Amino acid sequence: MEKEVIISIKGMQDFEQTGKDSIELVTRGSLGRKAGLITLCYEESELTGLEGTLTTIQVEPERVTMMRTGQVNTQMVFQEGRRHLSMYNTPYGAMAVGVNTRHLYAELDEAGGDIEIDYAIEIDHAIVGRNVFQINVKQADGFSLKQ
Repeated sequence: MEKEVIISIKGMQDFEQTGKDSIELVTRGSLGRKAGLITLCYEESELTGLEGTLTTIQVEPERVTMMRTGQVNTQMVFQEGRRHLSMYNTPYGAMAVGVNTRHLYAELDEAGGDIEIDYAIEIDHAIVGRNVFQINVKQADGFSLKQ
């Protein structure tokens, strides 16, 4: 069973080429349990630069998997202390991206919760930046987003 939820996302990126950038977003999404995994889904917006992309986050006991489909297609696996390789497909082309997770905290159930991920991004085996994002999920009961 899926529930409508309010998702608050705070993200910070620090890339060598562009410097630091931060974003804060509050959006509606859905939260449910599929095949024993807690799954969070939401549509990206123009604010994130990924408009037309659906983001799905699956939470397991030791790892979090983020899948994006639409304008951007990728699957990134976050597991503390581990490096995972993924393909990042954009309208401009595809590239292999390494994800080195420094810190992972995920306490999420059907009632909501929090996810925190701190990871380094590498391209061609060179670290090019660092991302930190925090996600808070709450049930949408009686909550409205002003348009």
